[in-house]
Amino acid sequence: MIDLSHRITSGMTVFPGDPEVTTGPALTLARDGVAVERLELGSHTGTHVDAPAHTIAGGRTIDRVSLDELTGEALVLEAAAGAEIAERSGIGAAALGLGELARVPPIVLIRTGWDRRFGEASYLRHPHLEAEAAERLLELGMRVLGVDFLNPDPTPGPGEEADFPVHAAVLGADGLIVENLRGLEQLGRTARVGFFPLPLAGGDGAPVRAVAW
Repeated sequence: MIDLSHRITSGMTVFPGDPEVTTGPALTLARDGVAVERLELGSHTGTHVDAPAHTIAGGRTIDRVSLDELTGEALVLEAAAGAEIAERSGIGAAALGLGELARVPPIVLIRTGWDRRFGEASYLRHPHLEAEAAERLLELGMRVLGVDFLNPDPTPGPGEEADFPVHAAVLGADGLIVENLRGLEQLGRTARVGFFPLPLAGGDGAPVRAVAW
């Protein structure tokens, strides 16, 4: 099995404004006879899935998402064919070769290699998927969009206003988004994958253990 998840650690990268991540001992073997870690984090920490409720009023919550939706054969689309992708650049349908596809499986992963910058300041200046590409993927049959960067929409810089057209398209269609994947270069054009979220009651999303077989 191939682990496609970032480790959860104190101070790790989060979307601007999200809760910071803090981990540390709550109980210790020396003092309490057992070791228990205290976790403080947001529902969209690290490698995680966005449920429709994340941006859609009345949308499905994560505990209403079937694991069957998050497991199966995935198509891996490489943006820019291995070339260096410019910061904040848009990834359109042509860059992904969508014009050559008549159908896609329900799970589609976008590989950019940006996961190598996780933990660096430049990680927030990631490329993004253009709305027309997301809409085309939905037309071709996609139900789950996975990306190896922070956010399929542009992440706003200081003083910039956030805009989420890809979230609106995918979550608005009752689909799902998996963010902050890593290691997609280990996969071929297709791969069997699974994303297993914490079953947070009424949750708008949850961290996942993302794996490929």
